[in-house]
Amino acid sequence: MTLRFGTDGVRGAANTELTPELALALGRAAARTLGAGPWLVGRDTRISGPLLHAAFAAGLASEGATSVDLGVIPTPGVAYLASADLVPGAMISASHNLFGDNGIKLFGVGGLKLDDDDERRVEADLEAVEAEGSPGSQARPGGPLVGGLRSAPDAWERYAHHLEDAVLEGRRLAGLRVVIDCAHGAASVVAPRVLARLGAAVTVLHADPDGTNINAGCGSTYPEALQTAVLARGANVGLAFDGDADRVVAVDAAGEIVDGDQIIALLALDLRDRGLLRNDAVAVTVMTNLGFRQAMGAAGIEVVETPVGDRNILAALADRGLSLGGEQSGHVILRDWATTGDGLLTGVFVLDVVARTSRALADLAGVMARLPQVLVNVRVAERPTDLLERVASDIAQAEIELAGRGRVLVRPSGTEPVVRVMVEAPTEGEASAVATRLADALGAPPA
Repeated sequence: MTLRFGTDGVRGAANTELTPELALALGRAAARTLGAGPWLVGRDTRISGPLLHAAFAAGLASEGATSVDLGVIPTPGVAYLASADLVPGAMISASHNLFGDNGIKLFGVGGLKLDDDDERRVEADLEAVEAEGSPGSQARPGGPLVGGLRSAPDAWERYAHHLEDAVLEGRRLAGLRVVIDCAHGAASVVAPRVLARLGAAVTVLHADPDGTNINAGCGSTYPEALQTAVLARGANVGLAFDGDADRVVAVDAAGEIVDGDQIIALLALDLRDRGLLRNDAVAVTVMTNLGFRQAMGAAGIEVVETPVGDRNILAALADRGLSLGGEQSGHVILRDWATTGDGLLTGVFVLDVVARTSRALADLAGVMARLPQVLVNVRVAERPTDLLERVASDIAQAEIELAGRGRVLVRPSGTEPVVRVMVEAPTEGEASAVATRLADALGAPPA
């Protein structure tokens, strides 16, 4: 059992890396560290979901914790219900990965993702559980103290009502023609019903999960089918979710992608105009496009920059008392309405702006001019810190060349032996040329 927490829970190949034995051990460790609950446990549509869900719930029960089976529900649905009920939660999902992978995301009491200290505590308890070995090596609850399992068939409805009632505050989406791509994932039931009940005319793509087709050539990672459908149906807006629906990318009426940066930009301006953008600031990561920073600067909105990862965004939102943040991938956090990124909530907010202002999505997204951005991954053998020091002069020269016109970001990956080179420039050709030059320098052997 070697899997440990990554950037978003525990994740690996289902039944070979992320085994039921590991899921059971993690359930026991989670109950020991985060409490007896009751725990809310949901899953996406992967074939391995029920297997890992059952094992994790058994681990909770072994430590005296009761778990509530939420069934198939988006990750932010679990987070919302944990927040509303003030209990811990878990989601069985590998997000935008293909069906062969799966993962377990944990939420503390109140629906917040675990911080580094909590993860270390869970990992320490996980190691202790794994070290116990034979049955009976440590006293466990018995008799009536054994944990139980119950279901909550109305769980997705509670989440849906939260989106319908709390988010739009009585407003409607009547008159909007919307195409949604559910990625054969967790949004397949709830997203079409929420948008239809809000009055939108909804065309649904990829909402027939069979356990193996989640994210397969569809959803937010592959929006091409959505672009085609928006054009074919003359829709106002398209929305593509990922497998667990914590991300969304949009498509405008002309079939053009509106990414997370553009979504955050248009929402920031709308919230600011309505007096809902707390402290007139927004939190984004270092990967956010320079065009976003320029647009926010022109609007007088402060940009708070964080390292990559939604937990870093959440920390910045909490530290600065902010209401909006997110990532270019479409992982957007509307902190006054959610404890984590929520693709469906974000999509509803975008549709609400379109309906309320009677402006086309392309017009709203045009608040920022997206600079061409080229990303190159360079596999390396040296320690990243040594390598970056060796090529520091090359990076500095590239920054001088693009000063005031673009941006260079060179950073080591946190999960693999790769250095990521990101270059933004006025043209894609210039961005590609600079990125290639830096990649070549990184790949060259030490002098």
